[in-house]
Amino acid sequence: MVSSFTVIRGGIRATSAVSPRLAGRFTTQAFSLTQPRMPMREADAVTHFAARRGMLRVRSDDVTTYRWGAGDRTVLLLHGWRGRASQFAPVVRELVSEGFHVVSFDAPAHGDSTGRRTDIRDWIEATEQLQRAHGRFSAIIGHSFGALAGLTAARNGVTTGAVAAISGAASPDAFLGQFAAALDLDAPTRAAFGRSFRARVGEDQASVFARYDAVADPLPPAVDLLVVHDRGDRQMPPLDSQRLHAAHGARSRLLLTEGLGHNRVLSADPVLDAVVALTTGGLPAIDALRGDEREPVAA
Repeated sequence: MVSSFTVIRGGIRATSAVSPRLAGRFTTQAFSLTQPRMPMREADAVTHFAARRGMLRVRSDDVTTYRWGAGDRTVLLLHGWRGRASQFAPVVRELVSEGFHVVSFDAPAHGDSTGRRTDIRDWIEATEQLQRAHGRFSAIIGHSFGALAGLTAARNGVTTGAVAAISGAASPDAFLGQFAAALDLDAPTRAAFGRSFRARVGEDQASVFARYDAVADPLPPAVDLLVVHDRGDRQMPPLDSQRLHAAHGARSRLLLTEGLGHNRVLSADPVLDAVVALTTGGLPAIDALRGDEREPVAA
């Protein structure tokens, strides 16, 4: 059976031979699709159904929110593209055991939320609404596309003490580049795709860097950064995470794992240890992990 992605790729490549501009628009539309939705893993079900649920209205969609734990220290979790909040179940259990109040949501067209299309603006809007409801976040932990959203939110008015970027990237260009490579787009269509994407999110070449690029415009000085990436990640290679770490100098810590790929990294013990250290003790607590026999963290 021919997959829908194969059909989309064939249609876009055929269109690009006639009109790269039109093919770029079609690519942007394909990039905004999230089907099929990720199913919930059986191992995550108990934590998922233990959450206290709520609802946000983001543009025209009903966004399902989740809360675990209590207390005055709140951590926000942001899932990635075609992900869902339940992926963070191991992280949730660790943070709740440390006394944190943990909040998350399924972005539009993901998980239990409504909608068929979405883009990064929806992650930001939901994050801003949750901050208005719960106040300053002790930390924002984002996975993949959610890492980019967390970095963007923290650079554009959402207050937090730390950001953990797991399997993420420093700017939208990394995600656009991976999608374009998967479609095997030629150079003119890639350029048209970039222009079409920027138009969709209401930005131009200059403003998209100012708003979304955390290398060109790093996090505020008081915000600590933990960057986590698997060296063998095929969905998003670690190069952009390494650039992100380098751009933040002494206030960033880099954890590179082996053999965990793009998603399993969320439940790996060294990653959970580093996330708990970041939220409970900041960079000094992460540095203390170097005394562990695994020595997982690189400065």
